[in-house]
Amino acid sequence: MNRLFGKGKPKEPPPNLTDCIAGVDSRAESVEKKIARLDQELVKYKDQMKKMREGPAKNSVKQKALRVLKQKKMYEQQVDNLRQQAFNMEQANYATQTLKDTHATVAAMKAGAKQMQKEFKKLNIDEIEDVQDDMADLLDQAEEVQEALGRSYGMPEIDDDELAAELDALGDEIALDDDTSYLDDAVKAPTAPDKEPGADSLRNKDGVPVDEFGLPQIPAS
Repeated sequence: MNRLFGKGKPKEPPPNLTDCIAGVDSRAESVEKKIARLDQELVKYKDQMKKMREGPAKNSVKQKALRVLKQKKMYEQQVDNLRQQAFNMEQANYATQTLKDTHATVAAMKAGAKQMQKEFKKLNIDEIEDVQDDMADLLDQAEEVQEALGRSYGMPEIDDDELAAELDALGDEIALDDDTSYLDDAVKAPTAPDKEPGADSLRNKDGVPVDEFGLPQIPAS
């Protein structure tokens, strides 16, 4: 059959946006290099015209500069078109990639939902409630055990009013203990003498005559 009808050519893969963008960018860069060379040529012609007098020679250089400038404008227009094409393809490529990511996200969410359904089927809500009830009963029993262990034995029965009265009396005793009047005597004690023992006319800071030990002297009868 192949001899009679020939063998069909294999189909080429469809163009790839990423490759197309790279190709257009490469062409734009090539044209921009040409524009740079034309700029250098224009600078050279401009410098020549500055040094030349008006006449046929200067007009000839001017015509060359105008021709180069025209070429530069054409190349610049080509670069603008190529950059716009690349931008449009980049936008299309971005939108395509976003759609692919969205499809992948949706597929992952569907797979997750199916897995959750399988896991929920393994659970029994009635069993969970039974476990919760059992835990509550066990905690109640544990609390009863603690109360039983903390029960007091052999404690005399005491009236609450008597306990309250005793507590009030205990507060009064504490208030009495706060009395510091016994310190007044220490404050009123005579001050130390301001002269050495054995000196004549010893007196303390209050002017009271004291003996050599700093004690108030007893007046002679």
